[in-house]
Amino acid sequence: MVKLRLRRQGRKGKPFYYIVAADARAPRDGRFIERIGSYNPNTNPATIDLNLDDAVRWLENGAVPTDTCRAILSYKGALHKHHLNKGVKKGAMTKEQADEKFSAWMGEKSGKVDAKAEGLAKAAADAAEAAHKKEEEIKEARLKAIAERDAPEGIAEDAAEAAEEVAEGEAPAADTEAPIAEAEAPAEEAPAAEEAASEEEKA
Repeated sequence: MVKLRLRRQGRKGKPFYYIVAADARAPRDGRFIERIGSYNPNTNPATIDLNLDDAVRWLENGAVPTDTCRAILSYKGALHKHHLNKGVKKGAMTKEQADEKFSAWMGEKSGKVDAKAEGLAKAAADAAEAAHKKEEEIKEARLKAIAERDAPEGIAEDAAEAAEEVAEGEAPAADTEAPIAEAEAPAEEAPAAEEAASEEEKA
C-alpha cells in the first residue's frame, strides 16, 4: 500500500519536511517513490509547496495520507479537488463546473490566507513600534537622571526659577541706577565749596 506522508529533513530544532508518496513498509525517513511537495512549519503561517495534480493523482490511485498529510492536502485543496473529480466521474457535474467550483474555493481560501498574513504583519509592526517607543522613554529617563546627578547644587533650581520668570514676562531688576546716583553727587557739592572759599578771602 502507498502512503502520502511527511519525510523529515532539516536540523535539530528546525524541522523541514518533504511530502512524499512512499511504501507503507518503508521507514519514515527512508526510501520513497515520489516527492510531491514540501512543508515548512518554521514560518507563520506555515509554508506549503504542493504539486496539486500529483497529489490528486496519487489519491485517485488509492494512496492513503497520514493524519498530518491529510490536513495539509485539505488545506491546499487536494482533497476538495479529488472530491469534485469523483463527482465528474459519476456524472453529477461536468468538468467545467468542477473547475469553476474549485476556482471559487481557491479564491476564497487565498483571501483568508492573505488576511491572516496581513494581520500577523500588522501585529508584528505594532509590537515593534511599541517596543521602540518604550526604549525611547527609557533612554530619555536615563539622560534626565544623569543630567540631574552631574549638575552642581543650586544650578538646577536657579535655572528653573529663571525659566519661570521668563515665561511670566518678568525682567530681572537692574542694578545700574545706584552707581549713577553716586557719580552725580560730587558734581552738586562743587559750587557750594567754591562759594565758601570766596567768602573767606573777602573776610
